[in-house]
Amino acid sequence: MNEFRADLHCHTHFSDGSCSPLELLTLAKEMGLGGIAITDHDTVAAYPTALSIAKSMELPLLPGVEFSADHRGDPVHILGYAMDFESNEIQSFCDRHQQRRHHRNLVMLKKLDGLGIKITYEELEQVGGDIPRRTIGRPHIAMILLKRRLVSSVREAFVRYLGEGKPAFYSGKKVTVEETIDVIHQGGGKAVIAHPHLITRNRTIREILQMPFDGIEGFYAQMSCDREKKWITLGKEKGWLITGGSDFHGNMKPANSLGSSCVDKSTFDILYDHYLSHEYR
Repeated sequence: MNEFRADLHCHTHFSDGSCSPLELLTLAKEMGLGGIAITDHDTVAAYPTALSIAKSMELPLLPGVEFSADHRGDPVHILGYAMDFESNEIQSFCDRHQQRRHHRNLVMLKKLDGLGIKITYEELEQVGGDIPRRTIGRPHIAMILLKRRLVSSVREAFVRYLGEGKPAFYSGKKVTVEETIDVIHQGGGKAVIAHPHLITRNRTIREILQMPFDGIEGFYAQMSCDREKKWITLGKEKGWLITGGSDFHGNMKPANSLGSSCVDKSTFDILYDHYLSHEYR
């Protein structure tokens, strides 16, 4: 009997992944995953379609999202799991993030224009096709730069133009970690610190560890067991859930293959049972 594995960090074309929900769930089923969570950036738009597909495949799908937040100028990503994605709190928060991203994109396009690179917003919206209520951000700008052969890779686009401190970067209006946790809890979900190893400032780590999170992502694609041990230990000391996932983006981030990092059945069941126990189910 195959060991149960669930990948709790995956993206679709509703944010910056290359796969549709159908393509992602089909791949998960073919790989023998026992469960999965779609965690698109600042949107839950995949779920109305994805839940029915997953049900037809008999593949447990845990509602999830990855929200962008800020703590004292440091970016912090927060995974929300097992929430009512149709709740007013979650929907309104996603809408607010879409407005924030729209303004941010406009400013970055203006900065690129000042560098002699003209990209219209209509062109940006067309990257990846006509997908309603999707999240558009820097990876989509990077794809245009790549298509025009102004860079040789998406990574180079960030290194030269779009990364923090680069000529076209703009952080945009910030949303705090505390508010993000509160919204996830209001929506009935669990708030988890995403890929904590990417948070570079020790002060930020110390301070967010004192906040009312429910879990921390201790397992992550391409992380050695020694590096994972630090976050697993910190999470256990807090009595938090230790989650994990590949951060799969399809060909947008090919090194992070689906299922390359997973959680076991006991961890998945805690979150999935919490989701099923809600009154809205």
